[in-house]
Amino acid sequence: MELNSLEQELHTARALVMADLVAGDVAEAGIVSMVEDAIAHRRWWVEQWPEGVAFVTGLVAQDVQDALLEQHGRWPLCPVCTEEGPHALDVEPELGPDPHWVCTKATVSVARVGALAEVLGR
Repeated sequence: MELNSLEQELHTARALVMADLVAGDVAEAGIVSMVEDAIAHRRWWVEQWPEGVAFVTGLVAQDVQDALLEQHGRWPLCPVCTEEGPHALDVEPELGPDPHWVCTKATVSVARVGALAEVLGR
């Protein structure tokens, strides 16, 4: 894999996940560090498996979501299911291109990763 295309994918993943964090009002300094940690981890991962470069955005989103769960709580919360208790959206496909945030309870795609602001009205 060419280094420039890897770096471009990593920069795109960072920008898309940051856009969703900003849309959810959780883009604090410590959380930005979580994004950077996820980017560093996925840089190594793609260097080991170059064919996985198309999956980087979804994997970074999942990595940040997992890190946030431990330190901040569920993120992003589902804007579709307002009647039930709060629950997080999932990234689908788990390992594939063009990742989306989906509500598995309502079985609906909510937004592409990076486009939560459109759904949240921000």
